[in-house]
Amino acid sequence: MGFDPQNMKQSIYEFPDHMGIAMEIGKKIRLKRNYSSVRNIVVTGMGGSAIGGDVTTALMFHGLKVPFRVNRHYNLPSWVDESTLVICSSYSGNTEETLSAFKDAVNRGAMVMGITTGGMLEKMLRKYGFEYITIPSGLQPRAALAFSFIPMIYLGIQAGFIEGSDPTDELNKARSLLESVRDQYSKELPENPTYKLARAIYGTLPVIYGESETTGIAAVRWKGQLAENSKMLAYCNDLPELNHNEIVGWENNPDLLKSISVIWLLDPKSHTRVIYRQRISENIINSRVAGQYMIEVTGSNTFSRFLHLIHYGDWVSYWCAIAHGTDPTPVHKIDRLKKELSQRK
Repeated sequence: MGFDPQNMKQSIYEFPDHMGIAMEIGKKIRLKRNYSSVRNIVVTGMGGSAIGGDVTTALMFHGLKVPFRVNRHYNLPSWVDESTLVICSSYSGNTEETLSAFKDAVNRGAMVMGITTGGMLEKMLRKYGFEYITIPSGLQPRAALAFSFIPMIYLGIQAGFIEGSDPTDELNKARSLLESVRDQYSKELPENPTYKLARAIYGTLPVIYGESETTGIAAVRWKGQLAENSKMLAYCNDLPELNHNEIVGWENNPDLLKSISVIWLLDPKSHTRVIYRQRISENIINSRVAGQYMIEVTGSNTFSRFLHLIHYGDWVSYWCAIAHGTDPTPVHKIDRLKKELSQRK
């Protein structure tokens, strides 16, 4: 396997297959409790588990009937109370921030659900009699994205806080599209656009820009994947917010700016004014950076285009790892951090 002895390539390749399994899990959800009194929702988690809440927000933005927030902390917002549904998402079930937030939710009398493979989270959910969804184990959390967001969408529709029809058709369209492109994206060839982009940016510091609440969430995923898979720093921000501050920063330190590449994640359904802003911003930055790359993928609907962008970015991160001669799977610095934290309880 060369630089990929644990076969992260296969995990990325199987994303559409994971979607199919996750859909079956979602369709089998049968909630025993009534959640009609829910007035707001907090998904609490970290890393690859928290991003599932972000993806749910992006895909169901127009169907959410109550405020929906992703929490990445030991504690919950001060307004969480008995009318709040707290969804604890931890792939391993042992994420210390999520376990802490779980206890906070219990102390506040909130309604609680869980999405996990097991661990301490499952034990605590069972202890308190809370409902939870069990997802398949054996993957890196970041490679289990389908299992963190797809069951959440089905759960939301069944619980009544997401308005809309059965998402199966939309998800199947997206799944078919990803199945049609993954063979091309998995090849180390110049005709593969994800490989070509990786070769262009792996020696730079990528800055990924998207639109707030939509492609901006895909940009967060790209940043995380470049960090964990490629072991390289990357940053992201949203339009239109970056036009009110960050755009001015592209002026001083010209030598540093020449080490930065800018990746614009585009979608034809973006707000018209955001599209104008992107084009103007691109021109303002143009001569100051190592390169700019416009990424607009195919897809007949929002689900398809958004998940295509996610899949595209996962492959870019993989090929950046290979370009660096780096094994994309292990996360040694996270392991060290957890080990040192465990000694300071």
